[in-house]
Amino acid sequence: MHKWIAFPHKEGVCSKQAHADFPEEAIYEREAGREGFFGPAAHFHHQHAPTGWSEWEGELRPRAFNFNLVEKAVQVSPWIVPNLLHNADCKIRVWRMDQAMDFLVRNADGDELLFIHQGQADLYCDYGYLEVKEGDYVMIPRSTNWRIEPKEPMFILMVENTGSAYSLPEKGLVGNHAVFDPAVLEVPSINDKFKAQYSEQTTQVQMKRHEQVNVITYPFNPLDAIGWHGDLSVVKLNWRDIRPLMSHRYHLPPSAHTTFVGKGFVVCTFVPRPIESDPGALKVPFYHNNDDYDEVLFYHAGDFFSRDNIEAGMVTFHPAGFTHGPHPKAFQAGREYKKKFTDEVAVMIDTRNALNFAEEAQQVENKEYVYSWKQP
Repeated sequence: MHKWIAFPHKEGVCSKQAHADFPEEAIYEREAGREGFFGPAAHFHHQHAPTGWSEWEGELRPRAFNFNLVEKAVQVSPWIVPNLLHNADCKIRVWRMDQAMDFLVRNADGDELLFIHQGQADLYCDYGYLEVKEGDYVMIPRSTNWRIEPKEPMFILMVENTGSAYSLPEKGLVGNHAVFDPAVLEVPSINDKFKAQYSEQTTQVQMKRHEQVNVITYPFNPLDAIGWHGDLSVVKLNWRDIRPLMSHRYHLPPSAHTTFVGKGFVVCTFVPRPIESDPGALKVPFYHNNDDYDEVLFYHAGDFFSRDNIEAGMVTFHPAGFTHGPHPKAFQAGREYKKKFTDEVAVMIDTRNALNFAEEAQQVENKEYVYSWKQP
C-alpha cells in the first residue's frame, strides 16, 4: 500500500466537487488519477477539450480494432487462436467456432474467463454440464478439462488470468449482495445430459502450458465424475443479472462496475442504466488520465453512448498516460441531456502493466481512430 502525499488543495476557479456543477467559463473537466480511480486525483477545468489534438505522432496512441474481422479467430480449438492483446498477467483473444469439439482442452497457465458475445452451446467440464448463451460470463478454473458443443455459431471473448485465479471485487459499503448477488452464480450439474456423454472411447486432451500445447490421450472420456463437493467450480454469470450501482447526482467511475478481479487487471461490465438526472451532474464519462492502467473495451451490444462509429464486436484501446473521454458529439449530447437512458453493454479490461498487440490485431486496426475526437 502506498503512503500517498496528501494535501487537498484548491487553485483558481474550480467546482465544489468532482463531476458536477462545472464553472461556466471552463466546461471541460479532466481527472488525473492514480491506481485506477482508487488513489489520489486532481480535477482540472480546461477551456478546451483535453482530447482536442490536431495531430499525433508515435505508437502510444488510442486504437480501435474490429475483432469481427480477425480471420484466425475461426478455429476448432481455443489454443490455436492468437493472443490479440497480451502481457504477462493477461491474454485477450477471440474465438469463433460452430462445430462440436471431439476433444477436451485444459489451460494450465491460469483461469480462463469466457464472455459469450454470440451463440448458444452445451459446455461439458470436470464439474458437469452447463448451458451457455449470449451474454454469459463463464469462469473456468485453471487446469479444468472442458469442451463445447455449439447449438449455433459461437463468438467468444476469452480473457486468461495468467498464473493466477479470478476473484470477486470487494463491495465495501454497499454490501455483498450489491451489483450482483452471488446467489445468481450458476455451476455445472451432473445431470442426465452429463451422464449421457460418459464413454469408453479414446479421448484427447489439449493442455496449454507456457503457450505450448501438449496432447494427452486417454482410453476413455475423462469427464466421468459421478459427483463432487467443495467451493471451487466453473461458474456462470449473465450480464442481465448485474444491477449496476447508480447515482442520479454523480457520474460513478468505471471501478464501480468491477465484475471480476485478476492478477494485475480487473474486468468491468457496463450494462443499461438511467443517465444521471441532476442538472449539474456530468452525463457522460469524464475526461480522465488513467495513469496506471491500460484500458480495453469490448463492445457487445446497444448504442455506445460515449463513442462514434463503434459497433458490436469492436475493441478500443486507451493506453495509460494520455487523456481520453467521450467523443465530441457524445459530450455535447450529454450537456443537452438528450438521452435519459443508456442501453450499452460492454466489457472493460483494465491492466496494470502495458499490453502488447499481436500482428493479427494490427491487421484489423482502424488507424483513423486517434482522430475521432476532432471537432466535426
